[in-house]
Amino acid sequence: MSAAPVRAEQAPAPPPPRGPLSTAVLAQLRGEPVARPDVRAADPYGDDLQLALYCCYELHYRGFAGVDDDREWDPALLTLRRELEQAFLAALRADVAPGTDVAGEVEALLVEPVDAVGVSHHLRRDGERWQLREYVAHRSIYHLKEADPQAWVIPRLSGPAKAALVTVEHDEYGGGDPDRMHSRLFADMMAELGLSDSYGAYLDAVPAATLAEVNFMSLCGLHRSLRGALVGQVAVVELTSSPGSDRLVRAMRRLGCGPAAIGFYAEHVEADAVHEQIIRRGVLDPLLAAEPALAADVVFGIRASLLLADRLSDLLLDHWGRGESTLRAPLPAAADR
Repeated sequence: MSAAPVRAEQAPAPPPPRGPLSTAVLAQLRGEPVARPDVRAADPYGDDLQLALYCCYELHYRGFAGVDDDREWDPALLTLRRELEQAFLAALRADVAPGTDVAGEVEALLVEPVDAVGVSHHLRRDGERWQLREYVAHRSIYHLKEADPQAWVIPRLSGPAKAALVTVEHDEYGGGDPDRMHSRLFADMMAELGLSDSYGAYLDAVPAATLAEVNFMSLCGLHRSLRGALVGQVAVVELTSSPGSDRLVRAMRRLGCGPAAIGFYAEHVEADAVHEQIIRRGVLDPLLAAEPALAADVVFGIRASLLLADRLSDLLLDHWGRGESTLRAPLPAAADR
């Protein structure tokens, strides 16, 4: 067990708004009266809606500095959050083909095309250090609270599926060692790469596509009706993470990164190879045996997760291909530790 001193994590400052929806949410966080914005006019994948939704969800995690914890259950905020969720969910359902063949989806996740492209492929082959640092900044929005969104689904499951998912979550939280928590390993990597490891440090820098991936996890985790979709999201992560993590380890070694930077993804190469079997046999099989009607939701969770991941990947590769930053505010140059 760690002998390091325990220090409370400070909540991040609320971010600047990006439009009328996030302006309304942030005003309500401060307890200020505000006119109800028209959610129907917003782009469901856009910066304004995604930031507004992220801020609503963050009240269920670390909160924001200067915001009363009781805002978590503020009726006006919950009403607005529901409208934001419905717009986001409607867009995803319109863009994702329905299906019920979970076994087919799982098999597809386990096979990588020979000509596969993506961020980890780019970084392994010829990515530059500044691109790696940007990618880590993007991923920090989730990985500094890694496994927290998925933890919401535990009480919504039962029997073998619950027990198996808890096994995976236990590993994500370091098997009881706080220094081995995956969020801690990610923070160590950020520090090694000369990035701020403070929770939420890059919230204002990341675009909507980054927020949307994390928002989908929170959306599914906080709604019992979407428990099957969250299990599908977990399946995508655990069944595809190991090869991608291996490519990122290779990328970091090629770029001369130190062991603290490499450690996070090296951990996932081994851990997620084991988690793949647990999710397939221990979670999905008993869950669908007990509740076969959830198959459509599991498929939706898989396909929606892949859609959102592809949107972010396309954005990163498009900008990097032009030599441009993928962040709203480029990272300052920093010497790695």
